[in-house]
Amino acid sequence: MTIQQPKIDTSPKISDEIRRTTCYMCACRCGINVHMKSGKVAYIEGNRDHPVNKGVLCAKGSAGIMQVNAPSRLRAPLKRVGPRGSGAFEEISWEEALTMATDLLEPIRKDNPEKLAFFTGRDQSQSFTSFWAQHFGTPNYAAHGGFCSVNMAAGGIYTMGGAFWEFGQPDWDHTKLFMMFGVAEDHDSNPIKMGLGKIKARGARVIGVNPIRSGYNAIADEWVGITPGTDGLFILSMIHVLLKAGKIDLDYLSRYTNAPVLVNASEGAENGLFLRDADGKPLVIDRNTGELTAFDKPGVRPDLSATHTIDGVTHRPVFHQMVERYMADEYAPEAIADRCGIPAKRIRAIAGELARVAFDEAFELDKEWTDFRGEKHTKMIGRPVAMHSMRGVSAHANGFQTCRALHVLQIILGTVEVPGGFRFKPPYPKPVEAHPKPHYGVTPGKPLDGPHLGYVTGPDDLCLKEDGSAARIDKAYTWENPMSAHGLMHMVISNAHAGDPYKIDTLFMYMANMSWNSSMNTKGVMEMLTDKDENGDYVIPNIIYSDAYSSEMVAYADLVLPDTTYLERHDCISLLDRPICEADAAADAIRWPVIEPDRDVRGFQSVLCELGARLNLPGFVNEDGSQKYADYGDYIVNHQRKPGIGPLHGFRGDGTQAGRGDVNPEQLDKYIENGGFCVTHIPDGADYYKPWNAAYQDWAVEIGLYDSPQPYLFQLYSEPMRKFQLAAEGHGDRQPPEHLRERIKETLDPLPIWYETDQEGNQGFTVNALTQRPMAMYHSWGTQNAWLRQLHGRNPLYVPTKLMRQHGLSDGDWAKVTSPHGSITVPVMEMAALNDNTVWTWNAIGKRKGAWALEEDAPEATKGFLLNHLIHELLPPKADGMRWANSDPVTGQAAWFDLKVKIEKAGAPDDLPESQPVFEPIKSPVGTGPKNLAWKVGK
Repeated sequence: MTIQQPKIDTSPKISDEIRRTTCYMCACRCGINVHMKSGKVAYIEGNRDHPVNKGVLCAKGSAGIMQVNAPSRLRAPLKRVGPRGSGAFEEISWEEALTMATDLLEPIRKDNPEKLAFFTGRDQSQSFTSFWAQHFGTPNYAAHGGFCSVNMAAGGIYTMGGAFWEFGQPDWDHTKLFMMFGVAEDHDSNPIKMGLGKIKARGARVIGVNPIRSGYNAIADEWVGITPGTDGLFILSMIHVLLKAGKIDLDYLSRYTNAPVLVNASEGAENGLFLRDADGKPLVIDRNTGELTAFDKPGVRPDLSATHTIDGVTHRPVFHQMVERYMADEYAPEAIADRCGIPAKRIRAIAGELARVAFDEAFELDKEWTDFRGEKHTKMIGRPVAMHSMRGVSAHANGFQTCRALHVLQIILGTVEVPGGFRFKPPYPKPVEAHPKPHYGVTPGKPLDGPHLGYVTGPDDLCLKEDGSAARIDKAYTWENPMSAHGLMHMVISNAHAGDPYKIDTLFMYMANMSWNSSMNTKGVMEMLTDKDENGDYVIPNIIYSDAYSSEMVAYADLVLPDTTYLERHDCISLLDRPICEADAAADAIRWPVIEPDRDVRGFQSVLCELGARLNLPGFVNEDGSQKYADYGDYIVNHQRKPGIGPLHGFRGDGTQAGRGDVNPEQLDKYIENGGFCVTHIPDGADYYKPWNAAYQDWAVEIGLYDSPQPYLFQLYSEPMRKFQLAAEGHGDRQPPEHLRERIKETLDPLPIWYETDQEGNQGFTVNALTQRPMAMYHSWGTQNAWLRQLHGRNPLYVPTKLMRQHGLSDGDWAKVTSPHGSITVPVMEMAALNDNTVWTWNAIGKRKGAWALEEDAPEATKGFLLNHLIHELLPPKADGMRWANSDPVTGQAAWFDLKVKIEKAGAPDDLPESQPVFEPIKSPVGTGPKNLAWKVGK
């Protein structure tokens, strides 16, 4: 009898149609192919033609199909009918919802727009939401950056005109040594994975600096398990070693940085400021002539060593001050090794490796280019050392200066914007002066006097009222955190609750899970949202919230505006905002409704278009008062920020113009045809040395990134920071409060420094506690995803071997973890590849019972937990009787990673083996999902 082979269809029909759009499962913005069958989403794969991921797709991206089918999706607008926080709602119509919102917001705008606080989470449309808030007239707008990575963004822009991740990337094709600082797996994951694969295939070396060896650090050739919060000290020590050895790029420093700029060395109000000419240009000494001249004069070769004396006042180059500071013994590896947890010999070896690769393995590209001084170059010098960093070094109270120190390390090696080094992505680089300054001019019934967010250049730019109080509810751009840049979203609720600096009427939030994983002092925030005054009214009178899912924050809203999922709406990943550019090209992208919602929900941005029209906001109505934009898609095509410049740079005018051009009614169709994106490549020869390359500057003007060329010098020494110091020293008309003078003088140093984060009140709490997000998650919406829950349905506290032995712990035991603010009881697991005085866990895995349509006994709600319960937005009380903000004193970024705890062995909680604390379940407006989530698409 012959064997009958089974008949197997080796080429099953996957789909009827492929619709190409942009992923939204993290901030990578990868291109995806959405396979459709019978009108429904059947399968998601990577788009091989997309510039970001080139077909690569991670677990999050593939699991996007489960977001569309999530039982936790909101189904209709909701009006609260029970106490705030209970989750008791009734469904209402959109007409009723928009009428409620209009009735709340209209009198605020008419009488006092600052009574609205409008803050958004990771919506990726901040140029639009800020446009709406500006036309409403409130000064109280920002997004999530203030508690995420503003130190990284602002530290980079104030130092070199751009920063890591969305602002730039390593030169993956030429890098031979790649060094990462504090990089977790959730941000920029596919591009980094692809880049790491590329450089490791070439035999390039990878060094990972992170207290935790997971993800990218697990495949590093060398892992440096640094003590949290000491990265800046480690970096400055390497700068010390490089300066002592003479392993720095002097030619690069003299040409492209402010190292040769002359600084006033006198006592008094001009001390530390640049010597400038009548046009305000910083002055240098020309090495060719010995003459004092503007830094950008054609043919000038700035001198790094020459001083200049005028009227008895000596002016010294920045480089002198750098050498004096960083060559001091206090930065020697032997002096800092114990604090960093890195042996001095190893610090010297890593610095030596950086120098060896940067200089001994330097190479040249045969590319001609002309710099901003008119000098022609026949070669481009490659220094194949590249660096990358993210939240790990940013979320400390010394994070801003640490980020600046890291950029100085790159710059002295000459590895920024050169072949093999770190490269900017359009629309960056931009000097600080090319950015707007923050605006706060409120006029009832009128728009704000300019953009909310920006970059200050001195005390005159602070957002202060005439009496010196904060103009913004979050106290951004005040003496407490003068260089805020992204606002302070984490302080909005506590400030509004305290009525400090003033009371608000309505809190309007989008995709910001502030009552749970996006808030420090989680329990306190929940209490603030539900607290009532002596009259029985809520202290924060009205809360409007928009989300696509039944998150923890939904329960605390009075009005819920249900958003769509990312496959059901238009989105614009714009050059005006957070584009998908690569170092070789300007690029932007869209999302579009590949499916129609099966619920009564609307895209939040489209809702703002209608709400803006109902409120008669300029920019959202035509001259006859009719609604200007039918929806967000209409806005994307027809809005112009300035003539010829719109949200999308591609297919403008007749469809062939890029960057600048008239409105093209078919623009969205062109993007959809092209896979949801548009790429405009930088001309050959303009692709490196962008801040100084005349060809790049001209190209940037041509496509609308600049209105005129913007060449500039990297700011190793930050004059804006020195201006704040001068004010603290008593100079100038605008003076800080007395209690902040010393802190400003100490922390706003114009040269990068390192200082201990404030641990007063933390006596007895000696263990560092951190969180990371896993590669398979992004934010809280990930762990309600049926596929991703299988990867991370619960999270242990990872404890190093030393502490496991010290406390008699074994895998699966429970530990009580305590901070000055609170305690949690959680399961533990041993991890050897971990700094030996650090514990950590995955962030945002823990869920509150009743949220996200999960069963009350779901592992996320019983075994999952948050470290947030241990953190407070204020530091422990100090002897001065004040409660200082738990944030960076320069930017106000939340110092999540300064958390100190103590641990002790504990039995499981008495009643049930559940992580503590446990909060009362929220009543879910969408119920719970089925036990088995399964369906079949098509036949």
